[in-house]
Amino acid sequence: MEHTVRAYDEELDAITAELARMGGLAEAEVADSIAAIARHDVALAEAVIARDERLDALEMEIERKAIRLIALRQPVADDLRRTVAAMKVSMNLERVGDLAKNIAKRALVIAQSKPLTPLTSSIERMGELVSTRLKDVLDALASREVDRAIAVWTGDHEIDEHYDAIFRELLTYMMADPRTIASCAHLLFVAKNLERIGDHATNIAEILHYEITGLELTDERPKSDALTP
Repeated sequence: MEHTVRAYDEELDAITAELARMGGLAEAEVADSIAAIARHDVALAEAVIARDERLDALEMEIERKAIRLIALRQPVADDLRRTVAAMKVSMNLERVGDLAKNIAKRALVIAQSKPLTPLTSSIERMGELVSTRLKDVLDALASREVDRAIAVWTGDHEIDEHYDAIFRELLTYMMADPRTIASCAHLLFVAKNLERIGDHATNIAEILHYEITGLELTDERPKSDALTP
């Protein structure tokens, strides 16, 4: 029995370690995609796109190991929630990687056009906020701090407010100078991708809360009241 318990713990620890690696890679992808936008850095954008395959591979490996662990060890209660949570978190991180890759692809196009410095700075500020939220929730996941995860969850409206402000700013630029429409459209997609990354950070906060407490967050997630699409 002791041997079985030890083997189970080792398998669960291996999943947790891979999830931590995946989180670190997702953080780097987001930060680098934002930097690529801010600096018009084509090489960095291409590196972000190339690294996305590693995130995909890690997500598949975590899923494979978690399913195997459930099938062979039949965990219950806390252990089962932890195993299922690892799969759900990895799915969210894989999606974060996809969104960072999308931002990097936009960076490649934006790098070929005239810089819109004020708008790029707004995108960079939003990106820094999103990166901070993602880091905070991954730190909460690593330390299993529910309160820290809830702080990320309740702060989601701040990201929405940044997106709404950028949306209005972009509309103003496009109406004032139609020549900026193409660049502004790409920046709008970047802002939307950042907003979606923020949503995935709050998803992870909800998953962690359920994993540790066994209770779902029943309150409505705080969102901005603005009606931007």
